[in-house]
Amino acid sequence: MPKNNLSIFVYGFGNPGRMDDGLGVALSEMVDKLELSGVTSDSNYQLNAEDALEISDKDIVIFADASQNDVEPFRLTTLQPAADIAFTTHAMSPGSVLALCHELYKKKPRTYLLEIKGYEWELREEMTDKAKDNLEKAFDFIQKLLENPSEEAFQSVLQ
Repeated sequence: MPKNNLSIFVYGFGNPGRMDDGLGVALSEMVDKLELSGVTSDSNYQLNAEDALEISDKDIVIFADASQNDVEPFRLTTLQPAADIAFTTHAMSPGSVLALCHELYKKKPRTYLLEIKGYEWELREEMTDKAKDNLEKAFDFIQKLLENPSEEAFQSVLQ
């Protein structure tokens, strides 16, 4: 059970129909099954302007996404608001969502990006074995943070 009565939100995004691109969505579904007090989760194919309202009443937000970057098996970093609130009708970045949250609601939740290494992005609903392994490692890592969250715990694991 989270300490300090923190409100924590895990938001996974990506397309499960494109193999490893569904890593963020899968992680948020795993977090949801934990049923931890103070922890909520959601997922979507992409981030939208409406997500700024969703995160505005949270203390801590973790955006989870598949990554093509060199982050194997995963990487947690502090997320800053985007320099400009940029979005199209197609998608927004996590930094843009955070910037919009601050602009519209004057709120700045502590926000992190969890990148989980993916390898293939074809139009299939199955993840690669390596991505599944990375997902399990990322989930174990996040579960420990969510069960005993604190600013110190998050700061100690940042990469």
